[in-house]
Amino acid sequence: MRQTIFQAVLLFTVGMHSTFHATAAEVTAGPKTGTLVIVGGGDGDNAMFRHFVKIAGGKNAKLAIIPTAASSKPDYNYAEHRSARYARKELGMPNVTVVHSHDRTVAGTPAFVKPIQEADALWFTGGRQWRIADAYLETLAETEIRNVLERGGVIGGSSAGASIQGSFLVRGDTKSSRILIGDHQRGFGFITNSAIDQHVIPRKRQGGLIEVLTDPNNKMNDGINRPALLGIGIDEGTAIVVRQNKFEVIGKKSGVVLLYNPTLWSASTSDADKYSTLSPGAKYDLEKRIILNH
Repeated sequence: MRQTIFQAVLLFTVGMHSTFHATAAEVTAGPKTGTLVIVGGGDGDNAMFRHFVKIAGGKNAKLAIIPTAASSKPDYNYAEHRSARYARKELGMPNVTVVHSHDRTVAGTPAFVKPIQEADALWFTGGRQWRIADAYLETLAETEIRNVLERGGVIGGSSAGASIQGSFLVRGDTKSSRILIGDHQRGFGFITNSAIDQHVIPRKRQGGLIEVLTDPNNKMNDGINRPALLGIGIDEGTAIVVRQNKFEVIGKKSGVVLLYNPTLWSASTSDADKYSTLSPGAKYDLEKRIILNH
């Protein structure tokens, strides 16, 4: 959890004297337009969700909530997901629409995507991230989800809704969330060349992204540029707000974001030194891979 003296010196040196050099295909970058709010789960007091709504324009923002990750059961009450209820009843938002289907054919229809086309902001709930991938990747819905950012809107999500925003889908296996490199490996890639994990502190997941970024059992699919991936582990009650290639950490006072940059590792780097720790208020440059402040 803590940044060692060695790491601090190394990161300071990188920040002062050089930057992370990569080709265009290897760069980690946020969206050119729009804003991301990526929450590590455990937002029990809804503080991160309220911050998301504020960024989206406040009470009168047109909000589309996608609860697809929450369940695979057809009788689950997706229309009354707690995020939608909270937005309507507690925040008094009059323009909240729930958008959901597990059917990719439905997700490819103009009627299904109309609320997304009209939205100022879109929120992915928690659950299992592979359900989002199954339903929406390579459909008209994915196109319109991306268009929310293209027109300067806000996309947020918590837990599963955080991991889906990376390019590599961490814990995307249908059998178990304990399987880090599973049968679903592609996320939306709103942050390019990234792998996002959540609940990292209370669930003791600090080592998870090390396994993803080293892939010791060669489970990663061809076509994924593993050496270019940046790992981002987000604590509960904590989020990163991403605008273009920079993000700021927000959330509870004790919350942290863990950054895993394999370009700084060597054969002798211990696991404890393979991540640095950012607290609320800290800012980071994704493209240059440097901490801008603490």
